[in-house]
Parts: sequence; structure tokens; C-alpha cells
Amino acid sequence: MLPSLLAHPHVRLTAAADPNPEARARFEADFGGTTYATAEELCASPGIDAVYIASPHQFHAADVMTAARNGKHAIVEKPMALTVEECRAMTDSAESNGVVLVVGHSAGFNPTIKMIRELVASGEVGPLHMMTNLVYTSFLYRPRRPEELDTAQGGGIMFNQIPHQLDLIRVIHGGPLQSAYAVTGVWDKTRPTEGAMTALLQFTDGVAASLTYSGYDHFDTDEFHDWVSEGGVEKKPAYGKARRELRAFATPAEEARGRTASGFAGRGIAKPSGRMHHPHFGLLLVSCEKADLRPSPDGVLVYDDDGVHELIAPPARTYPNKDGVIDEFYDAIVSGEPPLHDGRWGIDTMAAAIALLQSARERRIIPLTNEERPHAYR
Repeated sequence: MLPSLLAHPHVRLTAAADPNPEARARFEADFGGTTYATAEELCASPGIDAVYIASPHQFHAADVMTAARNGKHAIVEKPMALTVEECRAMTDSAESNGVVLVVGHSAGFNPTIKMIRELVASGEVGPLHMMTNLVYTSFLYRPRRPEELDTAQGGGIMFNQIPHQLDLIRVIHGGPLQSAYAVTGVWDKTRPTEGAMTALLQFTDGVAASLTYSGYDHFDTDEFHDWVSEGGVEKKPAYGKARRELRAFATPAEEARGRTASGFAGRGIAKPSGRMHHPHFGLLLVSCEKADLRPSPDGVLVYDDDGVHELIAPPARTYPNKDGVIDEFYDAIVSGEPPLHDGRWGIDTMAAAIALLQSARERRIIPLTNEERPHAYR
């Protein structure tokens, strides 16, 4: 997120909170800002207008409510929280304190998803009928802290990755979900959390979406995207690389230190390098009456009766999906434009993710009929 925050014309980075003194020291050296050991101290600072919350998942609810009580607008990373009740409490706190809450970043912010949504909404490609999203990554074998491998603490793909898939189909469709059915996989006893899922969701108008995710580091769906990574950077094939590198850690404590080393405290800002393309989230196919649509590295491929052609999406400043989060946040604070990804949108996304987890455990279809409100893409 840092490159996008630093590049945004309306953002000034002034302070940070982290319990890790190495992270605080790096921030002070790189930006000359003030640092705090706790979120409470940061949010109490009178010189801060807004905060970006990227703490471990189990702290999201408390951190958002701390920010709201102190009059700070907030972006909170996905997953919004670990329960629907927490999500509602966060939303109520933001609304009662008159601050903006945006849940992101998620794949629904990608410029190519916005372009597909606009094509669907225009009627140019006919009514929307079906969506398919297939994602295979190395997610489960990247260095993790112990709680990141514990579903009860928000670990595994159901809280980390499935919200991306839910967000993009919800943004494209724009309406409420009706039901969810899923099968999940916990295939490695040494990493005892959900690492795979296949699911079928249906919207109230009958449109269906099938979602598959595997984080087991064998196949890589970037192969289908001209070897452009999820973040939009060109890459080389590296099947099984994360599994092999994980063997260097002899204990969970060593792995946790490796996790810290891979973040800001260990390597500073992850600056984009080389030619940037648009981000994506696996292979996405959107089937409409007159055409099928698929994100490409630089736009959207349209497959219709006349063949295939590509619509190019304008380039972004840094990371396009993260730029979109900040733009939506800024517009809500300064112009009063209601954000799509507000707390109530986040409640519905997490309700669907939790329903998928419940469906897999109970082996039944879970109804989704209590959405916070109807949504329309702005």
C-alpha cells in the first residue's frame, strides 16, 4: 500500500503505529514521521485525519472502533473482521462518530473489474448470466505467523483470499446474493487451515458464480495471464518455489521471523519495477448474452459473434487496485460521495465468506437473504 499512499496527490504520510521497534525505526528513517507502539496512541494524535489499518485480522474490529472514537476516517484491510457481529459493530461505530469507513483493498477495485461492470451495466453485451473465477497460487506456503494458519483467528484462504473473489463478483453484478454452497480442503496437516475451496453462489435474479481457489503452490493461474502477477508485474514461472523456500525454516518461530522479514520492517517499501500492467485475480470469465468477457494484462478481452477484441484500460499511478481504494476513500471524505466499499458492503462480503465456510462444514446450501441493503455500482 505504501507506494500508492506516497504517490497519491492528496495524501501526506505523517505517522505509523507498530509494536515492532524495527518497523518503527525504519519508518522514522524513511519518512521522518512520528511512530507509536500502539494503535490507541496513533489514533489519539490530533495531527492525523485518517488511518490505514493493516493489523492482524483479529484486531481489525477493535482498531476501527478506536479510530472512529477518535474521529479518524479509516481504511481497513480485508477481511473486515472475523464475525458478522464485529463487522456490524465497526460499521455502527463509524456511522455514529461521523467518519468514513472503507473496506479494501480487494480485487473489486481493479480497473478491469470496473470496466467489465460498466460494460455489463451498459447493456452492450446483453444481460449477465454467469461468472467463473479460478485462482491457483502459492498462498499457503508463504511464510506465516502461527495465527495465519488458524482459521479461528482469521487464517487460511476463507478470510484472506475468498473476500477478493466475493468482492469482484459482487461489484460486477451489483445486486444481492441469495445462496452459497462450498467444499473446502485442508490437505496439509502441517498447515491446518483451509487451503482450497470450490463454491457455487447464486444471486437473487438467478445469475450464478462459480469460485475455485487453491493456495497449495502447484499450479499457478498466472500462466493464463501471460505471466503477469496478481499485482500487475511481469514474472517468471516458479512452480513449487514457495514450498521449497519454506523448508529453510526449521520451526514456526523461524517462519514467523521470516514473515516479518518479508514485510516493511525487513525490506522497506515494495516498489513496483519494470512495466506495470493491471492487477488481476486469477482467471475470470464473465458470460453475458452477447459476449464473454475476460480481464487481460492491459484491459478486457471481449469474445463475441465477430471474434475477439481488446479494450484497453488507462494506466494507473502505481498499483491500480490500491490507487482505487484511496480514490474512493478520498472522494467520500472530501466530496461526500458515498463509497461503494463501505461498512455495510463489507458486512455483506464477510457474511458470504462465513456462509461458505459454514456450508463446507455442514455440507449444505446456506441462504443469504439478510443483506444490509441493495447495492448499485457508482
